[in-house]
Amino acid sequence: MSTYLVTGAAGFIGYHVANRILSDGHAVIGVDNVNDYYDVSLKRARLSQLLESDAFSFKESDIADSGSMEQLFKNQHFDAVVHLAAQAGVRHSLTHPHDYANANLIGFLNILEGCRHSQCPNLIYASSSSVYGSNTQMPFSVEHSVDHPVSLYAATKKANELMAHSYSHLYKLPTTGLRFFTVYGPWGRPDMALFLFAKAILSGDPIKLFNNGNMRRSFTYIDDIVESIVRLLDLPAEPNPAWSSDRPVPSSSAAPYRVLNIGGGESVELTRFVEIIEECLGKKAQRELLPLQPGDVVASAADVSMLEEVTGYRPQTTIEDGVAEFCRWFLDRYSINGALLD
Repeated sequence: MSTYLVTGAAGFIGYHVANRILSDGHAVIGVDNVNDYYDVSLKRARLSQLLESDAFSFKESDIADSGSMEQLFKNQHFDAVVHLAAQAGVRHSLTHPHDYANANLIGFLNILEGCRHSQCPNLIYASSSSVYGSNTQMPFSVEHSVDHPVSLYAATKKANELMAHSYSHLYKLPTTGLRFFTVYGPWGRPDMALFLFAKAILSGDPIKLFNNGNMRRSFTYIDDIVESIVRLLDLPAEPNPAWSSDRPVPSSSAAPYRVLNIGGGESVELTRFVEIIEECLGKKAQRELLPLQPGDVVASAADVSMLEEVTGYRPQTTIEDGVAEFCRWFLDRYSINGALLD
């Protein structure tokens, strides 16, 4: 039995990753500060599911607390660390910038230090498709420049990749950064579009379509994220022998470092996304058309060829199947006979 650390275990992706690792017969130590960025009861419900396993133990702690993280790594050896704890949300970063400095920069530094001193053999961490920022060349490739973020959230995720490279270079720490593209599915975050749209439709409230609905996203179902991460647990990053300082590619290095995209194959129009939700819920949405929000990008599409090369896997869940799974979960948890619970 291997033992893995999953930070952000009460979060959407962290919960699913921890649950899968437990199902595969391994032990998980979960860390989360269970903050109130969104519904704490949802986070507690996820944790209660994980705590049904004797192989899961939980530490309620803030990754920005250096003393707590130092003690965690001193007390336990991890076969790999899956770092998913972060302050999420592009729009929240416009009004609460210090939350991102604390969680995404100081917190990540504490994880890097813990991995360094404990000689962790594999660090996998969450980056974001937001790092592509002002890029318009589609699909987004890990070989593209990501030097023009359009939100502080994106800037902190780009900073994580740079910090990881420095530790890979200096201390030979294998690091893999994963650029997630609009993750959705059961137990998803209430601040994400799918959750917001489903809630509004059932309540009879208008849904907000920014940029007048002229948006495209590479939506990625949670099971595809989890499968990719689980495969990477036994595939730590290695130095790229073909990497050249004369012509440096950004996705790998002479150090044990890499970044990978994880995104759904088809970039879906927002209007089609809404239609699928309407079909699954059996109810039409009222639409409110609004201008583009600061920090948003108009479109995203993922080139996952490098992910497939490394893991032998590429996301395969269709948007129709994925949204249907979410809606089944949402209706079961939040409604009776199609009416939203208070």
